[in-house]
Amino acid sequence: MQPDFVVGPVQVEVSATSANLGPGYDCLGVTLDIHDHLTAEVTPGVLEISVVGEGADEVRLDDSHLVIRAMHKGFAALDAQPPGIRLHCENEIPHSRGLGSSSAAIVGGLLLARSLVVDGDRNLSQQALLELANQMEGHPDNVAPAILGGLVVSGQSAEEVWATRAPIAADLDGVVFIPAAGASTHSTRAILPQTIDHADAAANTGRAALLLRALHENPEHLMRATEDFLHQPFRAQAMPESAALMARLRAGGHAAVISGAGPTVLCFNNRGDDGAAQISRHAPSGWRVRRVVLGGPGGRVLS
Repeated sequence: MQPDFVVGPVQVEVSATSANLGPGYDCLGVTLDIHDHLTAEVTPGVLEISVVGEGADEVRLDDSHLVIRAMHKGFAALDAQPPGIRLHCENEIPHSRGLGSSSAAIVGGLLLARSLVVDGDRNLSQQALLELANQMEGHPDNVAPAILGGLVVSGQSAEEVWATRAPIAADLDGVVFIPAAGASTHSTRAILPQTIDHADAAANTGRAALLLRALHENPEHLMRATEDFLHQPFRAQAMPESAALMARLRAGGHAAVISGAGPTVLCFNNRGDDGAAQISRHAPSGWRVRRVVLGGPGGRVLS
C-alpha cells in the first residue's frame, strides 16, 4: 500500500550556490541569497507546469522538466505514485551561469516530493536526500550546500557521499558578475585534462586548506587562498570574457573566482560597502552585477 499524500500545495525555497570557489574543485560550495520558489501539489489529473522568471522561455513543460524528474525520484524512494502533479516555479537563479540552477531544481523537487508525502520527513532522511540529489547531479559540490546551507565541504567515494558545514565569517559577502550568455557545465568539464602535474595538485591542496581558514577568520589570505591550478586555467578558453574579468579584479587586489563551471564571476568582499562599490565598477557592459550574502540557509519548506 502506497503512503498518503498531503492535501493542498507545498512551497519550498532553494538557494543558488557557487561551487569550487577557486581551488575547491568539486568539493567546496556556498549558498547565495538568490532563490527559486517552487510550489506543488498532488492532483487527480494530469501534469501541469508553469514557470515564471529565469529560464521561463527555455525549459520544457513536460516530464523532462528537472524539478518534475527530481520529484518522481523522491516519490519513488518513498514508494509513492501521485496520479497528477501541479507545479509552479518562480525562478530567480539564472540558468547555465555557474550558480547552481540545476542543483536548486533537483533539491527543490526532492524537497517537494518528501513534503507531499505523509511522514516523508521521517522516511527520507537528509542523508538519503543528499544521495538522491548527487545521483542526479553527478557531484555534490552544489547540491550539498543547496540542502545543508552555508559553506559546505563535500565529496564522494563510489556510492558514498558525505558533506559537512564549515564556518564562514558573518561580515564577508560577495559580488557576482553574470554575463548575458550561459555555458554548458558538461562542455566546460570536458575541457579539463585527464591528468595534472603533481606540483599543481600539491599547490591546490594548500590553497584549498588555506581558503577554509580565510573564509572563516583570516580574509587577508583570500587572494592567495583563491588561486587555482586545476580547472580555471583550462576553462579560460571557453569563457575568455570571464577569465579576463577575473584577471582584472585580481590585478586590483580583489579575490575573484569563476563561480562553479562559469561563466559567472564571484568576487569575495570583506571591505563593506566601499569594497562592494569598487568591485562593481569592474562590470563589463551588458553584464548583471549583484551583491550577494554568502552562507544563508539551504532548501527549506515555507508552507
